[in-house]
Amino acid sequence: MEELLNYIRKFGILNEREEQLIVGGIQEIAIQKGDVFVEAGKVSRKIAFVKEGVFRSLYYNKQGDDFTRFFIYEGRFIGDFHGFADQVPSNEYIEAITDAVLLEIDFDHFKVLENEISAWPVLFSKLHAFVAENKLKVASTMLNLDARSRYIHFLEHYPGLANRVPQSMLASYLGITPSSLSRIRRNIL
Repeated sequence: MEELLNYIRKFGILNEREEQLIVGGIQEIAIQKGDVFVEAGKVSRKIAFVKEGVFRSLYYNKQGDDFTRFFIYEGRFIGDFHGFADQVPSNEYIEAITDAVLLEIDFDHFKVLENEISAWPVLFSKLHAFVAENKLKVASTMLNLDARSRYIHFLEHYPGLANRVPQSMLASYLGITPSSLSRIRRNIL
C-alpha cells in the first residue's frame, strides 16, 4: 500500500486519517492473463493501481482487428478515468497481458473519498491530468518517428517491458507488422 500512497502523495498533501481512509477501501485483487479490466461500451465502476503485472489498452476496428494503444505496468493507475468519473461507457478495453495484482478502488469508495477528503477532487484531477498528459506525450512522440526510432524510444522509456509483452502486441503498439519488428530487432542487436 505504501507504493500507492507515495504515488498519490505526488499530487497533494494528505493527513494520516485521510490516507487511512483511502487504504481502508482498497481491495487487493488478482487478475489472470487475458482478463479484461475495462470493457468498451460498459460503464466502469473501478480504477486500480498496478502492484504487479502488465496491461494494455486496446480497441478493435470494424473488421475485428485489435490495436494496442499503450501499456500499463507496475506503479501506475489503470482504468478509464473519464468514464469512471462521469459514469459513462468506456471507449476502450484494458486487458491483462500477464497475471497481475491490483489495488482496486470501486466507485462507491471513490465517492466516499470525494465527500470525506476535501482535497480529493483536486488531487484526482491532477492525477488524471498527469496520466492523460503522459499518454499524449508518448503518442505525439511516436507519430514523429520512423519504425526503428519508435522501437528504440520504447526500449529507452520502458526498460524491460519489451521482454514482457507478446511481439504481436508490441508491433501493434508501434504501428508495424510483427515481421517488421523482428527485422528491426535483428538489426539493432
